[in-house]
Amino acid sequence: MKYDVIVVGGGTAGCACAYTLGKLGLKTLIIEKNSYLGGTMTAGLVTPAMNTVSGDNTDFYKKLIKKLASIGGQVTYTDGNKGWFNPELLKIILDEMMSKAKVDILFDSVVEDVICDKNHIKSVKINSEILSVYIETSNIIDATGDCDFSKKINCNFLNKNDEYQPNNLRFIMSGINLRKFSDWIMEFDKDRNVTTSAEIDGQIHLSTAYTWDTDKNWALRPFFEDAVKKKVLKYKDTSYFQVFTIPGMPDSLAFNTPRIVCEPEINPLDPVQRSKALQSGRQSILRIANFCKMYLLGFENAYISSIANSLGVRVSRRIKGKYVYTIEDLRNGKKFEHPCLVSDYPVDIHSNKKNTSVLEKHSAYSLPIESLMSADYDNLYVIGRCISADFEAQAALRIIPSCFSMGEGIAKYIASQTNLKK
Repeated sequence: MKYDVIVVGGGTAGCACAYTLGKLGLKTLIIEKNSYLGGTMTAGLVTPAMNTVSGDNTDFYKKLIKKLASIGGQVTYTDGNKGWFNPELLKIILDEMMSKAKVDILFDSVVEDVICDKNHIKSVKINSEILSVYIETSNIIDATGDCDFSKKINCNFLNKNDEYQPNNLRFIMSGINLRKFSDWIMEFDKDRNVTTSAEIDGQIHLSTAYTWDTDKNWALRPFFEDAVKKKVLKYKDTSYFQVFTIPGMPDSLAFNTPRIVCEPEINPLDPVQRSKALQSGRQSILRIANFCKMYLLGFENAYISSIANSLGVRVSRRIKGKYVYTIEDLRNGKKFEHPCLVSDYPVDIHSNKKNTSVLEKHSAYSLPIESLMSADYDNLYVIGRCISADFEAQAALRIIPSCFSMGEGIAKYIASQTNLKK
């Protein structure tokens, strides 16, 4: 059994990459540890995707949005963001798209062993309940998010022990009277940079937020302060609160919270720390859900309907690539001969301390294809949040549309190199 490309990890970047490879005629396999595709978008309940020009430039993203919209799983919000999607319906659409691109998938599977010849990867051994076999490949894509594959073959990395961002654990509440909540919150909070609402395709869609930072006069602040005083919430629960509606779920909200605040910050690569973060996050979710029912109109009959299966990890390992992309490259808008994406998303660094998070806006910038190439192996590529970039630059590049662009960009590069060899 041999493939042109094996994609290890069927998450955001991995799906875009595999689909594009398949459509370009390369024999492609996805190895996915979960029983479904989508990664942070499905297992992590990260919805909606952030709004950036990289989404407008990615064919895979455009196709995905169109397919989701056809089954009621996508809307375009009032700010023009097309990335409001339904995580459960996304699982179905991703399966369908991979099938049409003739991409093979092995679910519930991990890479157990790798055979290399010096700096060239020749084959990988798959371990699952139904299959244990070596599979040959011409190219490997590490789309695991944490560079798990690259770690297995002793690649060099850029990450430092003090370069972390707080993790979060997203969840969904259902049984909400969204019209009642929308009418109330729009009247209560007049700041349209924070709270917005609209009726789209017959469904109420909205977003609102609060943080413990004092740079804004948050309308919801008195409620959070009162809840802490009455011990409904712990102070750490108030660090970050953000909600979004979900297409096709007319009584539900997706929570981009809780931010799991710890001192020191959690190392997401440490299984003990990661396990404690999951436990802490679920306890916080219960408190936040109770807070919503007590303080927010429309939540009287609401309940927790889903908790993410995985932590929301913003940064972990980063590969040392043939080019290390820096924050100076981003700020200066440095041009490259072979860009794999163009984006304008801000440098977005969450902090576990009040008033120290960063949201630094810049004009459009590009990322070179060489930042997706391992410095240690000639046929290993890395996509997603674990690319070759410094800490600050990665904080701008880690979002869903940019990961889509990375996946599509490296797929087109590999296809072009494959054709040159034929």
